[in-house]
Amino acid sequence: MTVLEQLTSQEAIDLENNYGAHNYHPLPVVLSRGEGVYVWDVNGTQYFDFLSAYSAVNQGHCHPKIVNALVHQAQTLALTSRAFYNDMLGKYEKFATEFFKFEKLLPMNTGAEAVETALKIARKWAYEVKGIDENEAEIIVCKNNFHGRTTTIISFSNDENARKNFGPFTKGFIKIEYDNIQVLKEVLESNKNIAAFLVEPIQGEAGVYVPSEGYLATAKRLCENHNVLFIADEVQTGIARTGRLLATCGNCNCADKNCSGTPEVKPDILILGKALSGGAYPVSAVLANNEIMNVIKPGNHGSTFGGNPIAAAVAIAALEVVRDEHLAENADKLGKIFRAELSEFARENELIKLVRGKGLLNAIVINDTEDSDTAWNICLKLRDNGLLAKPTHGNIIRFAPPLVMTENQLYECIEIIKKTITSFQK
Repeated sequence: MTVLEQLTSQEAIDLENNYGAHNYHPLPVVLSRGEGVYVWDVNGTQYFDFLSAYSAVNQGHCHPKIVNALVHQAQTLALTSRAFYNDMLGKYEKFATEFFKFEKLLPMNTGAEAVETALKIARKWAYEVKGIDENEAEIIVCKNNFHGRTTTIISFSNDENARKNFGPFTKGFIKIEYDNIQVLKEVLESNKNIAAFLVEPIQGEAGVYVPSEGYLATAKRLCENHNVLFIADEVQTGIARTGRLLATCGNCNCADKNCSGTPEVKPDILILGKALSGGAYPVSAVLANNEIMNVIKPGNHGSTFGGNPIAAAVAIAALEVVRDEHLAENADKLGKIFRAELSEFARENELIKLVRGKGLLNAIVINDTEDSDTAWNICLKLRDNGLLAKPTHGNIIRFAPPLVMTENQLYECIEIIKKTITSFQK
């Protein structure tokens, strides 16, 4: 078998089942090509992609500007490690820090790596700047969070599927209810060893839970009052997905190159990944200002691939696409249409319990139990009707198409969703 040999769907599935670890439960469709909002399976069947590789492909599949940047840099210089300087990393760091209005960037590869990096920075800052006794620092996190699946990260997860038989777990985390200012206030007032508050602006994997109006801004003020770092994990919600460059931007249109607005919430530490590369290459980053990032010294942290020339070139191109094609504005406009149309439909369809989201990160909650297979079966039927989506937490279906989608394409997809769900009505 050669890498160019055409496989049937079943042959591809069998290869993964026989030779790969069974750590995922994919929808049974085998994709072989993508362009813009579309993907095609090995039989040539076209689908709308309504997952965008968990919001990594915000700029659309195989965006030519991003692909060209990757190919050109791969043919020039791919990897040096950080043992030497390269001529792309500094350009990327300058571009990204100015783009997101921070002073320093620490480059990594994956979202989970970036979260781990932010935790290390926060702890070191707590000991060396805030003055907490070594090994006593604690970090507040939210229940039902999803920040990755490393051993440390699952230590503060309450997803038993991710935790069971992976202990012992890392200490130093306090779990509180998401979107509950009062409990955050109580913990901050009662514990002097808090280094940071780590939060997703919208809990994506948990089912696209959007917090109450003002929650993030109030949480940030509380952190400032107690000299606690506010860490925003925008791996999934960042890079224009929610209708703003960052979900913490509130009403600031800072994805627009002409915007001079002030974000609703300016994190002390910002975590990015996924669409930072447009899905073309593993790129993640942690951003902070000097007084925080300068606690990191040579030898404290690193990555052989983090900050490599390909990653740098790809990330610059990916961010330029977001800016120049006004993808945040498009996500904002199309997201409002999507929620309005599906909410109106839900009033007539007892199978949909509610519709929620922001920008083009949305979900419908199916009126069934979490252990039911209704949402899964709906997704199978959506596939048959030309649209790919995936359930999360049993009875929730997340909808997150590429941000390059047009209004006409969106309406076509809305009709597919309505038609499919209607076919399940009793």
